[in-house]
Amino acid sequence: MRSKRARLDRFLSGQLNISRKDVRLLLAQGRVQLDQQVATSIQQPVDEYTHVQFDDQVLQANSPSYIQLHKPQGVVSATKDEKHKTVIDLLPSGCADNLHIVGRLDFNSTGLLLLTNDGRWSRRLNSPEQPIKKRYRVTLDKPISQALITAFAQGIYFAYENVITKPATLNSLTSHSAEVILVEGRYHQIKRMFGHFNITVLSLHRDSVGSLMLDEDLLPGQSRDLSMQEVQGIFNPT
Repeated sequence: MRSKRARLDRFLSGQLNISRKDVRLLLAQGRVQLDQQVATSIQQPVDEYTHVQFDDQVLQANSPSYIQLHKPQGVVSATKDEKHKTVIDLLPSGCADNLHIVGRLDFNSTGLLLLTNDGRWSRRLNSPEQPIKKRYRVTLDKPISQALITAFAQGIYFAYENVITKPATLNSLTSHSAEVILVEGRYHQIKRMFGHFNITVLSLHRDSVGSLMLDEDLLPGQSRDLSMQEVQGIFNPT
């Protein structure tokens, strides 16, 4: 998932088998374009999805992929698994190359799952410096109390990690169902938060990540590409 990133002079030196001094000359002559803009500095960054052109020769034109999938029950959030079907197996043939999962859902959980080959985008989504809200619907084996709502808002202590969860929103929908909004994604976090009060989560469904809602037209197991507006807009406050 680590993105490939280099300075422009190093990239062109390797691609064209020329010295970095010669790279400076090419830039001075305006012969190099990055993403359809004339390059101006040898220090400009080039990653695996930067479109690079020298004169009429395209040196790199890789395309990032961004996919939302309606994850069904009984499917593993993994790229490979020897025992179970994976979310990658659900994708149309030929579109799964180099994809990784952004924010897993466990075996029996359902809902919005994101996949991409763009490491910068997925790291930004998971960055604690820019917390992204994720909204879930849960059904429980015991009723929801005001004390439980307050505990979620204050944070719950996880002894194994010796941490207190960040404040989460718990909105009661019925006596045994609720909406949960998190800004972090620790291992089995929602189930463990309820488990702290001896409450079992019977079902868990993710409705949204940031501003991106699960497409209501997608049946379980179906997927579609995200638009660039969705890719960029997912970081907008919700």
